[in-house]
Amino acid sequence: MSGTRLGDLLVKEKIITAAQLAQTLEFQKKNGGRLGSCLVKQGFVDEDDITNFLSRQYGVPSINLSYFEVDPAVVKLVPEETARRYEVVPLSRMGSSLTIAIVDPTNVFAMDDIKFMTGFNVEPVVASEGAIREAIDRFYGQSQDDAFEKVMQDIGVGDDSAVELEEEEDELGAGELERAAGEAPVVKLVNLILREALNRGASDIHLEPYEKEYRVRYRIDGVLQAVMAPPMKMRDAITSRVKIMAKLDISEKRLPQDGRIMLRMEQNGRKKQLDFRVSVLPTLFGEKVVMRLLDKENLRLDMTKLGFEQESLDKFEKAILKPYGMVLVTGPTGSGKTNTLYSSISRLNSPDTNIMTAEDPVEFQLMGINQVQMKEQIGLNFAAALRSFLRQDPNIILVGEIRDFETAEIAIKAALTGHMVLSTLHTNDAPSTISRLMNMGIEPFLVATSVHLICAQRLIRRICTHCKEQEKTSTQTMLDVGYTAEEAKTVKVFKGKGCDKCNQSGYKGRVGLYEVMEVNDEIRELVLVGASAMELKKKAVEMGMITLRRSGLIKISAGIATLEEVVRETVL
Repeated sequence: MSGTRLGDLLVKEKIITAAQLAQTLEFQKKNGGRLGSCLVKQGFVDEDDITNFLSRQYGVPSINLSYFEVDPAVVKLVPEETARRYEVVPLSRMGSSLTIAIVDPTNVFAMDDIKFMTGFNVEPVVASEGAIREAIDRFYGQSQDDAFEKVMQDIGVGDDSAVELEEEEDELGAGELERAAGEAPVVKLVNLILREALNRGASDIHLEPYEKEYRVRYRIDGVLQAVMAPPMKMRDAITSRVKIMAKLDISEKRLPQDGRIMLRMEQNGRKKQLDFRVSVLPTLFGEKVVMRLLDKENLRLDMTKLGFEQESLDKFEKAILKPYGMVLVTGPTGSGKTNTLYSSISRLNSPDTNIMTAEDPVEFQLMGINQVQMKEQIGLNFAAALRSFLRQDPNIILVGEIRDFETAEIAIKAALTGHMVLSTLHTNDAPSTISRLMNMGIEPFLVATSVHLICAQRLIRRICTHCKEQEKTSTQTMLDVGYTAEEAKTVKVFKGKGCDKCNQSGYKGRVGLYEVMEVNDEIRELVLVGASAMELKKKAVEMGMITLRRSGLIKISAGIATLEEVVRETVL
């Protein structure tokens, strides 16, 4: 709320006079600060008067912070820098709501930012400015195991050791950047960010520059979590260090760049070969770096462990073991399609089989498989690679993604001329994949004869086994999500309470949901007459297809997944 607006409201409510407001506005011009604290300094009001007034005016509860103790895990949700900038204190967390104490309950920017940063809905309560500042010192002083504090202690970065990096971005040439990136604190900090990501089981690392904050987030089990906010003055040095490791051009800051970092790291006394896929993108306030952590040991190549229902797995294996035809895996980005495809080709990989893959990018190097990396800038795209594959005597061809008519056409011709073709598409479910191919311009008879099976998939978070507990759910809720009346009475629903093992989230690891549609004679006939995705789905379900939602319900019944996760990722 603007100071003038608060002042006008206080005058209207006769808490201060117009003359006192005018005097305080003059004082504020000279000394700065919020209008509320200026009124207190002038002695015209008490802090409590303003807090109570705001509480009444906006229907938001007020709180006395001096009697309030906060769980350190809740304090960690909001970085200290953000708390000080917006003058807020996180107080408690209930389900998906985070209660915060704030000086100004009309500050939607603060609440939106905290909602975006934490992923929780924000419920404000009002507290005085002095009490909030005192609480920030108290809570964040205690929170020494806060991730950023821990990192900074580990690497010994104090204000002095980072002084040499304080020059502004524009004044740092490539030489200085390279030197700054080689400084011990920066090297240690970047190594620590990478190591911590491995220890926490992160799949991606985000280094994000904003106007007044530099943020590090990890994607753990599919959800982003803020872990630290290094000083702004280290931003360019950190970016340059990552670019040097990924063999990118550190002087180029205007264009996106992609690279790879190959590292050997020690975890639990064992050496591990790690591969980070690095993407650098220029944003408004500097370069954002995203690193995808490709840990070969996390690649589950055993198809029985991915989460397939047994009958779905039997259909899938039967299709990929055919001598020719096409098997498509569909789903949004990050739904585990690559893992399913790699598991498929590992299952088929034998000395008497020639397997060729066209990928963008090649995520994992697999022994005995000929993998080709796409390079659009020199004309090596999926279509060009596929054409040359057909002259290389392949048995099995994997195409990273069917993006256009040309790729789809060559892939289908390959499937019809004695090759097994595996590929991915971005569609919502298995039946709509048929419509997508036709929309690309492929004739219905070609789709009907070449495609043998379509597998749609999603990844959902598993319930943490250490803090799993039963949850009460109404029969109506169970019926609404798709259970039958009999099932609704007997199914037990579980949820994670939140513990140290799962970082208080209640979830640990992920599991796949699979919808496997066989293209048999009846489905083929429907494709030939141009049936809609709805009609195809209806027929497939009649013939025993387990839909994504049903796969989710089976996981809930088995105590692996929560209702919320299944409803979030699937539709009835």
